Amino acid sequence: MGSKRRVLILPTLAVAIAIAAAVLPNGGHAGEAVVDGRRFARASGTRFTVGGRPFYSNGFSAYWLMYMASDPADRSKAAATLGQAARLRATLVRTWAFSDGGYRPLQKSPGVYNEDMFMGLDFVIAEARKRGLYLILSLVNNWEGFGGKKQYVQWARDQGHYLGSDDEFFTSDVTKRFYKNHAVLTRVNKITGVAYKDDPTIFAWELMNEPRCQGDLSGKTLQVHAVQSYVSVHSEKMCGEFVMIDHRFVQAWITEMAGYVKSLDPNHMVEIGLEGFYGESMPDRKKFNAGHTVGTDFIANNLIPTVDFATIHSYPDQWLPGASSDEQVEFMRRWMAAHIRDAARLLRKPLVVTEFGWSARSSGYTVEARDAYFRRVFDAVYASARGGGPCAGGLFWQVMAPGMEGWSDGYEVVLERSPSTATVVGYQSARMVGLRAAYCADWQFGNGR
Repeated sequence: MGSKRRVLILPTLAVAIAIAAAVLPNGGHAGEAVVDGRRFARASGTRFTVGGRPFYSNGFSAYWLMYMASDPADRSKAAATLGQAARLRATLVRTWAFSDGGYRPLQKSPGVYNEDMFMGLDFVIAEARKRGLYLILSLVNNWEGFGGKKQYVQWARDQGHYLGSDDEFFTSDVTKRFYKNHAVLTRVNKITGVAYKDDPTIFAWELMNEPRCQGDLSGKTLQVHAVQSYVSVHSEKMCGEFVMIDHRFVQAWITEMAGYVKSLDPNHMVEIGLEGFYGESMPDRKKFNAGHTVGTDFIANNLIPTVDFATIHSYPDQWLPGASSDEQVEFMRRWMAAHIRDAARLLRKPLVVTEFGWSARSSGYTVEARDAYFRRVFDAVYASARGGGPCAGGLFWQVMAPGMEGWSDGYEVVLERSPSTATVVGYQSARMVGLRAAYCADWQFGNGR
């Protein structure tokens, strides 16, 4: 291609982390916003950067943090979990910034909020900020848990509007208005005094957890076509591969909401919350879907300019229930490899594995098998990051605190009771921190500083 990839010789983890202590705090672009010494995370090509230097992440999802933090009796669970993340040198935690209707909601009804729950979210952000962690905050659920799109549709019906199915969440002007009015985007944290939109602790906004449109598995429910009577299909050659890309249709809801979030908060990145299923824009890639078609399109959705990076989830134990453990692991290997390749060559954006796990309810489950699976995922993430590829982080599903046995979904990891898994996670965190430190040292010395 005319340019050569730079080869970086990594120092040992101990040396790299020592370099990080000396190098990382001082970087930055002139004029870039800094809040209490922290800078906003950015997407730059296929990399994340903070202060203009590469940023690599490791961590987990813990959707329940706001819920627990809203009750003084349970608040310690949220603080302890974030403390665990910091001790393991994790950098990124994903959690819910929604709870719509039902018991102990954040949003009781459209535009009406529960201040106790909001204070719980304030606490989570403040504690993450104190520990140097970043957060991905998800804005609504596809599923019924904590309300989701079903609750939005019901609110519209309660106001006298006819919506035939929950999938009309994506097309109804009423539910779109409810979504846009979600006060999380304009909240000022009452603990720190910093508006959410001005707080670098927030890594990115997630538009929706696992959006699906089952009413139209082709994905065309969400597509907007050009006014012209024809659609011009353009053939582009990308990195030696011919790809057919229709430049004239986009995913309407994603486009509208990503643009709207950016209009309120230009400081933070936006990602969609996709699981990663391929769609009609590249039918040949659907072979990686394990037979699943859910009305989303990994390529077309993520090509939207206001979407900063791509995400995938992976649950081969659910998606391939009749397969052997070896076959499920091989699916994950192919799934990650395909998405890493497409993020690099087609999307030209970073990629984060925002959910993966291995359920204790799966046949043949052992902690050792789960640890081995985590290591395989982490190795693929690390190999991509070290090689200059787009996959810059992995977040496993999910961490829970002691005393949350009633919340079990089979995937939970209680770090205090899972020392071997904590070691696997900590090792990956150290590798990713060391990788960033090595790149930063290379950058600093290469610039004669």
